[in-house]
Amino acid sequence: MKVALGSDHGGYELKKIIKENLLEKGYEILDFGTESSKSVDYPEYGFKVGQAVVAKEAELGVVVCGTGIGISISANKVKGIRAALCTDSYMARMAREHNNANILALGARVIGSGVALDIVDTFINTAFSEFRHARRLEIITEYEGK
Repeated sequence: MKVALGSDHGGYELKKIIKENLLEKGYEILDFGTESSKSVDYPEYGFKVGQAVVAKEAELGVVVCGTGIGISISANKVKGIRAALCTDSYMARMAREHNNANILALGARVIGSGVALDIVDTFINTAFSEFRHARRLEIITEYEGK
């Protein structure tokens, strides 16, 4: 599986940890930056990861900023993206199972790296429960197309 990653300066250190962990587990990574803790604008990275997922360059994405809020809002501006800001594994599982979220957003200043890695693993390893929830996603997709 190929996973797209992106972060701003606030999420840079956690993104590095996530990237190392995913590489160790055999995932392919597309890293859209940033590459340091120098201040940058988070929307650019949310957009890049979102565009990669929509273009099917990666199956899923993970974006990180200080709180996860700004970068998740940015990623969700890309048509076809369902980015979910998750602070625990239950939220990550529900985001995939019920909402077929295709990008996980995390707040580096909100959760520790151990919790973040557990959330990422849960998100990546949970499948969409299409039978029960497809109708609701169709409603969202239809509205998005207006």
